[in-house]
Amino acid sequence: MRALLSGYYGKGNGGDEALLATLLQMLPPHVTPVVLSGNLEETRDRYGVESYDRMAFLPVLQALRSCDAFIWGGGSLIQDVTSTISPVYYGGLMALAQMMGLKTVAWGQGIGPLKRPQTRWLARKTFAACTKVSVRDRASAALLSEWQIPCILAPDPVWALEAKPVPGLTDLPGSRVAVTLRSHPQLTETRLANLTHALVEFQKATQTFILLLPFQKSEDLNIAEAIQPHLKDVSQIMCLEDPQLLKGVYHNVEMTIGMRLHSLIMAAAEGCRCFALSYDPKVNRLMEDLSMPGWDLVNLPNDPNIISKAWIEHYAHGNPLSSEQIQSLVDRALMHRELLIAALEI
Repeated sequence: MRALLSGYYGKGNGGDEALLATLLQMLPPHVTPVVLSGNLEETRDRYGVESYDRMAFLPVLQALRSCDAFIWGGGSLIQDVTSTISPVYYGGLMALAQMMGLKTVAWGQGIGPLKRPQTRWLARKTFAACTKVSVRDRASAALLSEWQIPCILAPDPVWALEAKPVPGLTDLPGSRVAVTLRSHPQLTETRLANLTHALVEFQKATQTFILLLPFQKSEDLNIAEAIQPHLKDVSQIMCLEDPQLLKGVYHNVEMTIGMRLHSLIMAAAEGCRCFALSYDPKVNRLMEDLSMPGWDLVNLPNDPNIISKAWIEHYAHGNPLSSEQIQSLVDRALMHRELLIAALEI
């Protein structure tokens, strides 16, 4: 069986690459993956898979014709807040695969927000026609329940991604704290300045070594480069392309301060304390599910001292998830694998 995998792959986003790596890890052995990518050479070389340009219509059509199944491969693909094109692109591909008679799977989805009637209609229609559906949060499950579409609810698949150790990481000095910030309208110049000031005070108080981890170079690297000069000799920017290595970083980190959803999931899965800075409902959902401390960026304190004190308190007295909690989340995340096995039976 051949399955065409569609997601935000090959675009340099560590979270989406982690979803692809996890999906490939979870596919049944009899399934040959074919991946739609924004960088087909990189995807082909990294994962050893057949790959096609996600925006080239004829190659995509050719790939669909050559496959028996089509999989939406995880993440917030069906939402119309950051992009109106995204739900039309992914929904259109799913509808086309369904018209062609392929088995269709919506895997590890975080649905919404869906503000426009057209995208809600397209989402409802395509989800209803899927062979199987799994979602990663209660709000997505509630929406499908409202639409009377059966689904499996399980934690984000990346909880179950196998991590790899990062060579040389343990040679870095002292206790390590990872920081992942991304560009976003809510991360204004003033807020970034306050966070940078707070991070300097936090480092002085804790004597930690700060790892600045861009998850997507195009969105994150400039911010890391703006912060790093304020933390000379006590910080390092670490750019990692392999999502298993990216997750492996957190095995040797005491605490993470993160905006990106998958920076927080990876960190929590590796037993790291987490402090969230939310720019999106999906981050708020994770904070609620795990009782994770943090702030919405719009409610970030204006006083850097308040921010740094909260971080220092969490570093000194906060607790990571217990090994039992982590194992429970990993076991439940493997429900996404069971769904694939059931959907892709020969």
